[in-house]
Amino acid sequence: MTNRVIDQVTDRIRRRSSASRTAYLERVGRAGRELRERGPARGHLGCANLAHGFAGAPEEDKRDLRGTAKPGVAIVTSYNDMLSAHKPYETYPPELKRAVRAAGGIAQVAGGVPAMCDGITQGRAGMELSLYSRDVIAMATAIALSHDMFDASLLLGVCDKIVPGLFIGALHFGHLPAIFVPAGPMTSGLPNKVKARARQRFAEGLIDRAEMLDAEAESYHSPGTCTFYGTANSNQLLMEVMGLHLPGATFVNPHTELRHALTEAAGRRAVEITAHGDEYTPLGEVVDERAIVNAVVALLASGGSTNHTMHLVAMAAAAGIELTWDDMADLSKVVPLLTRMYPNGQADVNHFHAAGGMGVFIGDLLDGGLLHSDVLTVAGRGLDLYRTAPALKEGTLVWEERAEGSADHDVLRPVGEPFSADGGIHMLSGNLGRAVSKVSAVKPEHLVIEAPARVFDDQLDLLAAFDSGALDGEDFVAVVRYQGPRANGMPELHKLTPPLAVLLDRGQKVAIVTDGRMSGASGKVPAAIHLSPEAADGGPISLIRDGDLIRLDSTAGTLTVQADLSERTPEGAPLSDAQWAGTGRELFSSFRRMVGPPDRGASVFAGGAL
Repeated sequence: MTNRVIDQVTDRIRRRSSASRTAYLERVGRAGRELRERGPARGHLGCANLAHGFAGAPEEDKRDLRGTAKPGVAIVTSYNDMLSAHKPYETYPPELKRAVRAAGGIAQVAGGVPAMCDGITQGRAGMELSLYSRDVIAMATAIALSHDMFDASLLLGVCDKIVPGLFIGALHFGHLPAIFVPAGPMTSGLPNKVKARARQRFAEGLIDRAEMLDAEAESYHSPGTCTFYGTANSNQLLMEVMGLHLPGATFVNPHTELRHALTEAAGRRAVEITAHGDEYTPLGEVVDERAIVNAVVALLASGGSTNHTMHLVAMAAAAGIELTWDDMADLSKVVPLLTRMYPNGQADVNHFHAAGGMGVFIGDLLDGGLLHSDVLTVAGRGLDLYRTAPALKEGTLVWEERAEGSADHDVLRPVGEPFSADGGIHMLSGNLGRAVSKVSAVKPEHLVIEAPARVFDDQLDLLAAFDSGALDGEDFVAVVRYQGPRANGMPELHKLTPPLAVLLDRGQKVAIVTDGRMSGASGKVPAAIHLSPEAADGGPISLIRDGDLIRLDSTAGTLTVQADLSERTPEGAPLSDAQWAGTGRELFSSFRRMVGPPDRGASVFAGGAL
């Protein structure tokens, strides 16, 4: 039986979304009926159109693409060999093509999407393109699928904005089945506790650049996703909980026999769930209100990335579903925190996987009535299918039920013995607006702070103040403004975590309030992020002055300034278009003018799916 609040929130979303969801499903339904009636999509193309579609194919594929006996499967890939998470995708297209052919289909690489790394661009101008890249990826996905050659898609993406972008783009072709094919995390490197300490020592000037680089290289050391539980691995966990991965596929390491077997199985399954088989599973029907609520629950229960407070809103909108921060806040009150993964603990995703991983996590949430079980997934009907774990038996891929629960209660706990009674993400509101606070890694004594403001209009100014010693010995709330989506693309401010953590460890009371982002790596420093309305929209954060008393209470869910702002005018300003230039940023000036607020998904797409 599902928890009462889970049902109430789901019903509220369903009622709120009735008109837009109905319109979306009608459009998807029409396209799906055409597929079933006409056979493979390419069959209604004109001769010149179709000839262009197979001109570059091998002879064997040309013969099949000329006819309509076999469904076509699009591969949309984020492969590049600079980023560790996407490097494994180099070998996926030929593997998937062989698997699709063996299952009676024909696969083509329909297109590629960009994949940038927030880890590389932290604190750099390129980070100001990161959030916008999600919507660029959505558009690139739509372009790949727009050739109307395909009956299903295989989506290859892992990190930050890539998975949400692929998801949004594919939902605009919601009549097509879609399977996300993960690459898996790299094996564990330098322990997270050691890495975090090295970063703080470097911030204090106690180790040099060479030592710091050695530590980072030991941590990020091979192909595969970074092993900490930030946005990339939150993406992967959510795709499985939403039924868009094959069961248990999420955290299997790259270049293992099991990983290869799961990749091939995804190719075969894509053929089986097209409109021309008996298990037609269109993406637009998989992603319904229950699946969206399941995603929010899993995000909260795992202490996942705060980026998804925006991404999930935008992703839901692409399916005609209106998700709000109030929905997330209500769910957070009843969803317990079941995992401890860095930065919310010392374990990484490999330890989580070894403790029982997705099968145990999903099974415990189902048993606790916190997930909707009666959902459509790419594996079939019902989320109970995801209690299982994949294994190789004499070279054959099988899925087995796990009889026992978590093997390590320091990493993964059941619903009855959580790390915390509520979710790891809290919503804040007050006279400064609305914000998000990730509390899963914050010590209880730091959940409430009241201190004078120190105002910065650029993160580099805060770093300079730390380096000069200007922040030593005082309690303060760092207000970092003009970092919202309209101001400069809402960059992550992760580089501020180590210096602020140093001050916290020295006994100072410190916190950060910003209209920017801190991602899944915000760590132990209390933070109110994604503040809306942002400074560039004239939000109250633009009126704060040094010394104003700010109270951040993550327990009560409030964020207030104890000052009369009514007679003030904004200080500071976002960069002009002329100033916001270099590193390609000038190409995105129109995005700055179009983008919506964080609580509406920080999207440039007006009206969601329709």
